[in-house]
Amino acid sequence: MSAPLADQLRPKTLEEIVGQDHLVGSNGFLKSIIDTKTPLSILLWGPPGSGKTSIARLYAKAFNYRFETLNAVFSGVADIKRIVKQAQEQPLFKGVVLFVDEIHRFNKAQQDAFLPYVENGTIILIGATAENPSFYINSALLSRLRVLTLNALNDKALEQILNKYEKNARPLPVNEEGKKILYQLANGDGRFFLNLVENIATLNIKHTLSEKELLQILQKKSALYDKKGDQHYNLISALHKSVRGSDPDAAIYWFTRMLDGGEDPLYIARRLIRMATEDIGLADPQALILAIAAKDAYEMLGSPEGELALAQIVIYLSLAPKSCATYDAFNKAKSIASKTSHLSPPNIILNAPTKLMKEIGYGKDYFYDHEAPEAFSGQNYFPEGLDRHHFYYPVERGFERELAKRIHYFSELRKKRNS
Repeated sequence: MSAPLADQLRPKTLEEIVGQDHLVGSNGFLKSIIDTKTPLSILLWGPPGSGKTSIARLYAKAFNYRFETLNAVFSGVADIKRIVKQAQEQPLFKGVVLFVDEIHRFNKAQQDAFLPYVENGTIILIGATAENPSFYINSALLSRLRVLTLNALNDKALEQILNKYEKNARPLPVNEEGKKILYQLANGDGRFFLNLVENIATLNIKHTLSEKELLQILQKKSALYDKKGDQHYNLISALHKSVRGSDPDAAIYWFTRMLDGGEDPLYIARRLIRMATEDIGLADPQALILAIAAKDAYEMLGSPEGELALAQIVIYLSLAPKSCATYDAFNKAKSIASKTSHLSPPNIILNAPTKLMKEIGYGKDYFYDHEAPEAFSGQNYFPEGLDRHHFYYPVERGFERELAKRIHYFSELRKKRNS
């Protein structure tokens, strides 16, 4: 057969779908919809090769509906209207399922074109996307679809696919270790996995391939990563939260995943600097200095040498004492400042370079702190009309323990001076 192996082995029933039992299993959501005999419009959200197209076809088949397909890269509103017109002019058909692959590529106007026909039941819409629908699908359309999340295929699911191939064709010339390599190279993509299998099968090899021979035959699948898409944000979030959670092993894993996906190391460096201020702050004042130094080291050395400096700071930040006290203080102060921007500083801390300003009272009664005992006057530096606020609450970790002592020390002195 000339068709690609992925098409030849495409599932013919929902029971043959692998890796998505939460949707097509006996208690799966799609199974429940089919049992009710009332089709719903759905959005299949999952990584490449997870079975979105196969599920869409079998969903339409389960209701005995005509299956129409569009690809958002090549189609427009005219194609939508054409399919809708056919559905309206052929009422004898039980119904039409319209499958739109990469639906996130449609703009707002194109997505809006579906609304009346989904609303009145002219079509049952199935959208498929690998991107986060919250960011790419209009809220009006999204509210009319059931969003179903598909998983990347794990080793067990890929093994089921391989068993199906070997049952219908012949055993692959690979041992168990070779199969594990295939699973790893597939990165959870069933279609790519079958392409790997097909590459081996077409060579008609008679002996069991060694690991070296296998890797020479196969090409490595590009990392599932889009520097402007979901993976970009998901992986930097994973790195940030691993650092915040003081897990250097998870942090270095996500760091290398991003590099492997082609992420700009300077983007990661900037985010590491942010982590040093947001999640560590004054609990370890060296964190910010070292994060900036790591960024400078990368700029000086470039890849791959400079990446080691970034890896070093990833581990350092992960193991540093954590505090968001500065971050919280900044946000609290920012909120109060935005509400009291009409208040002027107290006269005592305003300079009076002119005679008029002195007559008004600028600088009157200001006490130069260096001349006070302990170099602390205890004066009020908040605006008149604004009660004193306490924004910064250091944690009992790292260097902030010392800062907490200083705050207490000056607080007691202020009470003493003001009494």
